[in-house]
Amino acid sequence: MQGGIGGKNIILRLEISTEHIQFGQLITLVNEHGGDVIAIDVIRTSEKVTVRDITVTIADPAEIDRMITRIKKAQGVKVLSISDRTFLLHLGGKIEMQPKVPIQNRDDLSRVYTPDVARVCMAIHEEPDKAFRLTIKRNTVAVVSDGSAVLGLGNIGPYAAMPVMEGKAMLFKQLGSVDAFPICLDTQDTEEIIKAIKQMAPAFGGINLEDISSPRCFEIEQRLREELDIPVFHDDQHGTAVVLYAGLINALKAVGKSLSEVKIVVCGIGAAGVACSKILLSAGAVNIIGVDRHGAITADETYENSMWNWYAQHTNPERLSGSLPEVLKDADVFIGLSAGGLLQREDVKRMNEAPVLFTMANPVPEIAPEEVEDIAGVIATGRSDYPNQINNVLCFPGIFRAALDCRAREINEEMKLAAAEAIASTIRPEELNKLYIIPGVFNESAVQRVRENVIKAAIASGVARRVPRDFR
Repeated sequence: MQGGIGGKNIILRLEISTEHIQFGQLITLVNEHGGDVIAIDVIRTSEKVTVRDITVTIADPAEIDRMITRIKKAQGVKVLSISDRTFLLHLGGKIEMQPKVPIQNRDDLSRVYTPDVARVCMAIHEEPDKAFRLTIKRNTVAVVSDGSAVLGLGNIGPYAAMPVMEGKAMLFKQLGSVDAFPICLDTQDTEEIIKAIKQMAPAFGGINLEDISSPRCFEIEQRLREELDIPVFHDDQHGTAVVLYAGLINALKAVGKSLSEVKIVVCGIGAAGVACSKILLSAGAVNIIGVDRHGAITADETYENSMWNWYAQHTNPERLSGSLPEVLKDADVFIGLSAGGLLQREDVKRMNEAPVLFTMANPVPEIAPEEVEDIAGVIATGRSDYPNQINNVLCFPGIFRAALDCRAREINEEMKLAAAEAIASTIRPEELNKLYIIPGVFNESAVQRVRENVIKAAIASGVARRVPRDFR
C-alpha cells in the first residue's frame, strides 16, 4: 500500500483461515499499533474460512500502513479491501438535488415545464425582480472557489476543492435552511473568476466566496460587491472576523478589559488578518499592530502588497517596528492567523496580566494551550478538541439566512457587527468564563439570533429590499 489512507477510521475486509490464526490474534495485532476495534461484522463464513469487516479507529494515521503490512504478512489472513470511512461518506458526493413537488401526471408536467411554465417565464421577463419569488434564486447561494487556498492544503485546484465546497453546502442547509450549490472554477485568473460569477449570478440570491488566495480575494470580492446586486461574502475573511470578534467581546468581559483600551497584536496579515483587523477597528479598537513574516507593519514602510499599505495607514498608531516577540511586550490580546509554533511561552510572559490569546492556526496553533494556560486569561483556538473554538460555522448560515430573507443588496459592516454581537449574546452572563466565551457550532439559538440581529441591521442601514413578515 502506497502512502497513508489519510483518515483515522478504516474498515478492513479480511478473509481469515480459522485453521491458521485465531481472531483474537488479529485484534491484538491491531491494538499493538494503537488501533481500537469499534465494530466487527461477519460478511460470510464457512467451516474453515470467515470473511469479516473490522472497523478500526487509529489515533496516529501513520500507524495505518504499518498495521496493514503486518496483517498481510500474518499466516492465514488475506486483506480483501481497505476502506476509509471518510472516503465512503464521500462516494458520489455528499449532496443531491430533490424536487419540491412530484411530477405524477401530464397536468403536473405541463405546469412545471411546458407549456404553462412559459407564463412564469414571461412574468419574470416583464418584472425581473419576480425571479426572487418564482425561482430558486429566493433561497439559493453559490459556494464558489478556485481551489487556490483550501484549508491548510494550499493551492490544490478546483477538482480537489470540491469536497470542501460540498461540505459547506451541507452546513448551509442543515444550520440555516439555505440551499447552497458548490461551484469550483477551473481558472485562477482574477478577471475570469469575476466574469464567471457575474454570468452565473442570475440563478442565485447570494455568493459565498471560499478558499481563494490572498491578495486576489480582495479584488474579486470588492469588484463583485460593486458590480452585482446580491450579497457577496468571502467567508475566509469575514466569517472568521465575525466569529473572532464575537469571542473577543466575551473574552474581554471575562478578563475585565475594554476593546478601546487594549493593545492588540495580529499575527498573519492575509485575508483573514485584514478582515479581523477591520471589524475590530469598526467596533472601536484603537491600538492594533499587524505582524507578518517581515515584522510589524508600519506606516514608515512602503509595501508591494497594496493591502499592507492600506493596513499600515489604519493601524499601529505608535509606529512600532520589530519582530513578533518585540511588539508583544505589554500587549493585551494576541490574534494568531499564521502558522503553528510561532509563539513561545516567554513571548506570552511579556504581555500584560491575563492576556487573551486567540491562536487560530490549524491544525497546529501558534502555541499549544497547555503551555500557557496558567498565565493566560483566556485562550481560544480553531480546533474542536480545545475549549473556545473559533469556527465560521457560527456565522455564515445565519448571515445568509438573514440576507436572503430581507433581500439585502450586500452584507455590510453593520450587519457583520450585528452578527458578532448576536453570537456573543448566546452566552448568558452567568455562563461566561475563561473556558466558555463562544457557543458550540451546533448551538440551536445561534443561527436565529444572528438572523434577527442581521435583518435589523440591514433594515437600519438601508440595504434591505424587503421587510420579512415577522419584522412588520
